Amino acid sequence: MGTYLVLIYDDETRFADTPPEVMADMHEKHVAFIANNKAAIRGGAQLDTSDTATTIRQTEGGVTVTDGTFLETKEVLGGYYVIEAADYDEALALAKQVPSVYGAVEVWPQREMGPDLQTGQ
Repeated sequence: MGTYLVLIYDDETRFADTPPEVMADMHEKHVAFIANNKAAIRGGAQLDTSDTATTIRQTEGGVTVTDGTFLETKEVLGGYYVIEAADYDEALALAKQVPSVYGAVEVWPQREMGPDLQTGQ
């Protein structure tokens, strides 16, 4: 078994004009996805809008902190799931069920962290 990060990208500018019934439908689709796949889902969250994010960049001269997201794109990270699957094909099959009305979903295999990274010691 492996764990996979499923990133959900959407064009958040389109949500302002999205009818409430479409938003409610998308919410219900996420509820159904979680209910149908709860054995595989290890975590997840919906993220706030991109204007609430902060980017921290480490350089040779120090650390730079800027408001907002780093990438110049219409699609922003809106949420994620952490899932467990037998293999990459199973992870893709699960990710294909994740609702994303105005964007896309990415699947990233997670690497095992060493014990020092898990405990900080």
